[in-house]
Amino acid sequence: MPQVSKEDISAVFKNIQDHICSELERADGQGKFIEDKWNRPGGGGGRSRVIRSGNIIEKGGVNFSEVYGKTPDKILSSFGLKEGDFFATGVSIVLHPENPWVPIIHMNIRYFEMSNGTYWFGGGIDLTPHYVDLEDARVFHSKLKAVCDKHDRNYYKEFKSWADDYFFIKHRNETRGIGGIFFDHLSEDKTRSKADLFGFVKDVGLIFAPIYTHYMAKNSIKPYGKREKDWQMARRGRYVEFNLVLDRGTKFGLETDGRTESILMSLPPMAGWEYNHQPVANSPEAKTLSMLKKGINWTE
Repeated sequence: MPQVSKEDISAVFKNIQDHICSELERADGQGKFIEDKWNRPGGGGGRSRVIRSGNIIEKGGVNFSEVYGKTPDKILSSFGLKEGDFFATGVSIVLHPENPWVPIIHMNIRYFEMSNGTYWFGGGIDLTPHYVDLEDARVFHSKLKAVCDKHDRNYYKEFKSWADDYFFIKHRNETRGIGGIFFDHLSEDKTRSKADLFGFVKDVGLIFAPIYTHYMAKNSIKPYGKREKDWQMARRGRYVEFNLVLDRGTKFGLETDGRTESILMSLPPMAGWEYNHQPVANSPEAKTLSMLKKGINWTE
């Protein structure tokens, strides 16, 4: 079987970006993506696509990047790698809706290789509802489990647990949302080839549009008022805290001299922080906080 090349992976990732942008524009009905092509001084570049003020999506980004060159010392030391050149490509998505009943969503698929032959795939997809809806959570995790099971029956349990640990705001002792799947440093072994891993990563990328357009259609028609918007601002604040303090992708992008505007596109247009805010007991807000925990079986 022919080896999967970095050019193959990059081309497929570009197509996935195109597909997702098209589907999101169709589902939104008003918002259009604006493309900003950029070049990295050290090598490579990307296509940042941002949507603003849509019917449903208040702000979102669907970014593609392909960067290469001399591996920064920080990356070498972080991953215990020997000196050499690197190549990295990926698609990264964050969408912030206008309606608080529509969840925030994030997805990332990526590939990294070095001139010495070291390589790995990484990525994941997770959902951050402002208000946790148990049926929405069940649908989300069931669809992710189906994608994982198609490739390996062990993937969902492993990658779901990884997401619970990764998307955890330590200083708040709460998960960012209802999790999803997260995986990193996947490379071939006796049970899986590089082509197998690439197939899995592609399927993760392609499940994004049908998942999120479902929530756009279902939840964007629900009415809301000031109370729900205030809570949305508070939950966005938590999202900002995670992305700026804990997210590895943000750190990797900044440490490899990535484009700052593209890296920080994950931040919402507005967010809020209220000192020592405590939701009213048994309120929808309090119930949501009670479910921001690791280890919940959302598929049942």
